[in-house]
Amino acid sequence: MDDLTAVDVLVNPDETTVRHARAWNARMRESVPGGFALDASHQPHITTLQRYVRTADLDDAYDAVHRTLAAPDTGALSYRAVAIRHADWGVPGQGLAGILLEPGPQVLDFQAALLAAISPFTEPGGTAAAFVTDPGEDISQSTLDWVNGYVPAQIGPGRYQAHITVGFATLDDLRTIESEPFDAFTVRPAAVAVYQLGNSGAARKLLRTWPTRN
Repeated sequence: MDDLTAVDVLVNPDETTVRHARAWNARMRESVPGGFALDASHQPHITTLQRYVRTADLDDAYDAVHRTLAAPDTGALSYRAVAIRHADWGVPGQGLAGILLEPGPQVLDFQAALLAAISPFTEPGGTAAAFVTDPGEDISQSTLDWVNGYVPAQIGPGRYQAHITVGFATLDDLRTIESEPFDAFTVRPAAVAVYQLGNSGAARKLLRTWPTRN
């Protein structure tokens, strides 16, 4: 449907975590130089909820997120970065890597509240028109399907896989990277935001943002 917008309700992490993400992104680009860089239109982030929102109802969806943020102490949201892992994203010989996070208990409560708040403004079946694209760029089928199936595939205990995407690498290089020791660290939220999505789940266009209460 052409009247939908693919959105990501996400957590922007603290500066220390952003530095970690950019360093890992640089390593992934050594493996796949044509992979995306983490930059102003590919922000490091922690997805909480992805949905296709009716474009005409975006302001109502923003209000719903804002009301949800008024309830919990968003500064209490926390994550533990524990490993580098990858997913098959339909690119032969490559994987999409991310920093794997263990979410604290408040994160799942926050996700459930967000889902309840914005569900009235969502519909399935978004097309490439729902995404931010560069000239000549096609949105991959895996990206379309991921947003469409985010609920219920990534909702709640045992399903939600919190992570920070850091780029594409070859499967051979990923086997090496994932076998190396990983120094775990704590991730804190800096803000909650709504972005319009691009290919491979990239946070491409900032739509709204709210600072966390620390």
